[in-house]
Amino acid sequence: MTLMKTLMGAAATLALSAGASLAEPALIFDLGGKFDKSFNEAAFGGAERWAAETGNSFREIELQSEAQREQALRRFAEAGANPIVMAGFAFGDALGQVAGDYPDTRFVIIDMVVDAPNVRSVVFNEHEGSYLVGMMAAEASKSNTVGFIGGMDIPLIRKFACGYAQGVMAANPDAKVIANMTGTTPAAWNDPVKGSELTKAQISQGADVVYAAAGGTGVGVLQTAADEGILSIGVDSNQNHLHPGKVLTSMMKRVDNAVFDAFTDGVDMETGFSVMGLANGGVGYALDDNNAPLVSAEMQAMVDAAAAKIATGEIKVHDYMSDDSCPSLSF
Repeated sequence: MTLMKTLMGAAATLALSAGASLAEPALIFDLGGKFDKSFNEAAFGGAERWAAETGNSFREIELQSEAQREQALRRFAEAGANPIVMAGFAFGDALGQVAGDYPDTRFVIIDMVVDAPNVRSVVFNEHEGSYLVGMMAAEASKSNTVGFIGGMDIPLIRKFACGYAQGVMAANPDAKVIANMTGTTPAAWNDPVKGSELTKAQISQGADVVYAAAGGTGVGVLQTAADEGILSIGVDSNQNHLHPGKVLTSMMKRVDNAVFDAFTDGVDMETGFSVMGLANGGVGYALDDNNAPLVSAEMQAMVDAAAAKIATGEIKVHDYMSDDSCPSLSF
């Protein structure tokens, strides 16, 4: 079955094809689109993997505006899609309005908690994975200055930045971390030009490794880093292949697993609060042929040892979301 998007004047409305299976799941992408090479694309990858393994189909929609969030949820629910997965914290308010009206529909929201009996809320320990790539950045840096470029300035992205800075300092207490956010509106997720400008600004301050946690904006960060001869760090999806030999690693946030698990569990899925971190494979770092020459055996051993200690609780990484302070970074 397919989902068609029809533009009517300045407003976008949704039309769902008739005859869809009642058990067919659905995925709603956040602004930035499913091919953002980052967060949304990771979600899409999980849905595609489920479809390939089961032979079943799913429905999907790429939003064109903030106003479509509630509309998309209601249209899918009324058409019988179940479960309905939404990629991104920004669906929180809309889901809070919709979930109670469709008690027999299972909803999954990623990166936000919505307290309703038919909702699974999936959050990630991004600070743990960011700690690991921060250690790698410190080890790879020759200038002792590394950078962080976030998308929209929200607590979630500060969580990435704070974990990263802690990892940097753990590996090199004398290092300096420069942090910038792209903006304060959702447009900050899809502004590669601004990402490029911020990267150049950080390079001018001595940064020779830059970590991007900025959705589609990060594409501009990685491109400029490669053009300027410094290293970058990708996020969410494995972005090492975008610039082989120029991307030190990628902080893997397994949004794909969250979507795959939800689709697999189907209409009988368990709802409630779910946390994905280092201990259960929810986050990590990417190592493949594209970045293997950049990661020494010593660097890998150091990071893997830290990952094991974080997973067991021996190393505690400060979570900005639980306490809006960051001992290793000033915003």
